[in-house]
Amino acid sequence: MEGKKARRPMSNDKDLVVVYRSNGPLAAEVVKSKLESAGIPAMLKYESAGRTFGLTIDGLGEVSVLVRSEDEEEARELIE
Repeated sequence: MEGKKARRPMSNDKDLVVVYRSNGPLAAEVVKSKLESAGIPAMLKYESAGRTFGLTIDGLGEVSVLVRSEDEEEARELIE
C-alpha cells in the first residue's frame, strides 16, 4: 500500500472529533465504511437506548462518526 501513511489505532487516542451526524445508524455506517476504506480509522457514538429500541426521536437516534483530530480535514473532504 504505497502512498498511504501509517495510522495509529483509535483506541489509544482521546482527541476525537465528530465529522458526521445522522438520524439513525444506516447513513453513519456508510460514512464510517467510506472513511475506513480510505485508511481513516473511525468509530460510531450513539445512545444505546435509541439503538436497542429503534427510537429516532429527541436525539435518541442520533449517531455520530468520530475520527482522530489529525484525520479530521481529510475525513471531511471524503464525506463531501
